[in-house]
Amino acid sequence: MISSLDPTIQSLIEDWEGEEVVSRFDEPTETWIFIALHSSVRGMPTGGTRMRRYSSPADGLRDAMNLAGGMTAKWAVLGADKGGGKAVLALSRELQGGEKEGLLRRFGALVDSLQGGFATGEDLGTTPEDMAIIRQETRYVHGLDPDGTMTDPGPLTAAGVAHGIDAALNRRFQDHIPNPVTVLVQGVGDVGAPLCAELSRREFRLLVSDLDAARAEEVAHGFDAEVVAPSRALESECDVLAPCAIGGILNQASIPRLRCRIVAGSANNQLAEADDARRLAERDILYVPDYVINAGGALAFGLHSEGLTDHDELLQRMPAIGELVAEILDAAEKRKESPLAAARRRVDRALRRT
Repeated sequence: MISSLDPTIQSLIEDWEGEEVVSRFDEPTETWIFIALHSSVRGMPTGGTRMRRYSSPADGLRDAMNLAGGMTAKWAVLGADKGGGKAVLALSRELQGGEKEGLLRRFGALVDSLQGGFATGEDLGTTPEDMAIIRQETRYVHGLDPDGTMTDPGPLTAAGVAHGIDAALNRRFQDHIPNPVTVLVQGVGDVGAPLCAELSRREFRLLVSDLDAARAEEVAHGFDAEVVAPSRALESECDVLAPCAIGGILNQASIPRLRCRIVAGSANNQLAEADDARRLAERDILYVPDYVINAGGALAFGLHSEGLTDHDELLQRMPAIGELVAEILDAAEKRKESPLAAARRRVDRALRRT
């Protein structure tokens, strides 16, 4: 039984620049539910639901807040009429039997109680099937196809990342792109695995790394890739490092160890702090802001809400992510600033629009 608010959680909420935090403790599963509503300036706060174990509830809330801010930037850089929000189901233990469905249903009811204050979709640790369960409790779940199934954003996000990598290669190497291009995909889950498929079609040389050794071996076998141990992933020589797992991997300690020329992947919040963009630039490593290159899934769901639901037609729209990356990198080059600064200026312009 939770009798009082954790002082760390209270401090995080008080210090946050976002608009609102909705929290609930789900006693049957001992799970903290956090819905972080960062901005409604451009529209309804919208973002995925992440479900995973955290070392503390405060870590789950911190993740929700950071991810919600990233969603504000993502929707803004796309020019979409949506705001930034994110939900985290911070598990304290593995769920058994029907506990997961019960948790998802109660979470769906909580989302519905906000009466349009938040809309959600799939994210790390949740699946289209999970979204279908939540959808039984609330209509505020995006990605529902006309036949009642849920669109999986993973392959769409992966297609956008692949086009973004193309743009980054053109900027970094211009007329001297390596042949073959070597890409290390860190994390081969819902986005990383289809990204390998996209890059394999480009005849890139693939290195794959995942904490799940069996999954890494399976993906490697399917795409004639080389498996790299997780402990060596950041130190492996490659042209492109594509982080597609958890965030915060680029920091003051890890950046000096990198042996890549480009960082371009789907993971959210790859930089531990904004100053890491400077550290990458000092090492002459081109960093593509994560909320730009991983915006394919968001773009697809924006189009989905406008009535475009055919998967193949949505895939045909993903080159727009490559075009967006190229625009950001061109702007950064012209102003002699980091791509992160160029992307931030674009976001700020969009958020000033009223």
